[in-house]
Amino acid sequence: MASQLSSGDLLADRRYRYAEACLADGDHAGAADLAEQVLDLAPRYAPAWLLLGRAREGLAASGADPALRAAAARAYASALEIDPEDRLGVRTHLVRLGVGDGLPVLSPAYVRALFDDYAPCFEHHLVEGLGYVGPQRVRDALPGVPERFPVALDLGCGTGLMGTVLRDRVDHLTGIDLSPGMLAMARAKTWRDRPLYDRLIEGDLSAALADLPEACADLCLAADVLIYVADLAAFLTGIGRVLRPGGLGAVTVQSYDGAGSVLGKDGRYAHADAHIAATAIGAGLEILTLRPAHIRREGGRPVPGRVVVLRRTSA
Repeated sequence: MASQLSSGDLLADRRYRYAEACLADGDHAGAADLAEQVLDLAPRYAPAWLLLGRAREGLAASGADPALRAAAARAYASALEIDPEDRLGVRTHLVRLGVGDGLPVLSPAYVRALFDDYAPCFEHHLVEGLGYVGPQRVRDALPGVPERFPVALDLGCGTGLMGTVLRDRVDHLTGIDLSPGMLAMARAKTWRDRPLYDRLIEGDLSAALADLPEACADLCLAADVLIYVADLAAFLTGIGRVLRPGGLGAVTVQSYDGAGSVLGKDGRYAHADAHIAATAIGAGLEILTLRPAHIRREGGRPVPGRVVVLRRTSA
């Protein structure tokens, strides 16, 4: 398979860049034509298949031949066949077209690639550009008792924004993230002249939670993480497993007025309040707080969300 960054053909790469520019300008016909030229030169270049699918989908939405939706789905399927790990996040586009059953899982390869590329500008874009305030909302929602937590897990720690905000209430802090690039940024951070995190683990969150000993933590944090999680029940079950009885979990979610979970047009998962409540009970957790909270903005508008504080029951 060709590299995700290059097709291996200079002419194809040049035309691919032109196709990207056309797509950004809303010229779907031009983008589709150029993407097809790229694929004539480099038929195994998955990004060009993805771009072709997006261009065809745009043409179909503008009232062109409705058969283009099916053609877009075929282009997406070709990209996925070339890149079965789905480092490009093609499954989200297929689901939007109604192809496939149920919610897709954003592949670990896609999330890792996304955040490795994003790491250098992550904090500036998220905090300054999108007005992200998730860590502070989590801190504000946590009860004052206990005053300190002996052991805390920062799930999807990223560059350490959550750890920085809550480090003064934690004796031992472990960060877990899938992206080596994000972990490198977190590793470089300090708090009171020592490393911000006592331990950093690289890996998928579900697998990492399964590998940790049962009842090993007093606090689990997940700020702006569940937007990438389709299976909320499995995630909360993992939290319930590692929390000691009476231990707390604090998460942010993107919310919507519906049932269950849904993958939005923004490529993020939103979870309904009733679904959060039901899955928490099934995971041996009780809800202490479920409050509306705008965690960030998109397009200048607040994104509907919730801050949820959970407690591990004694059962």
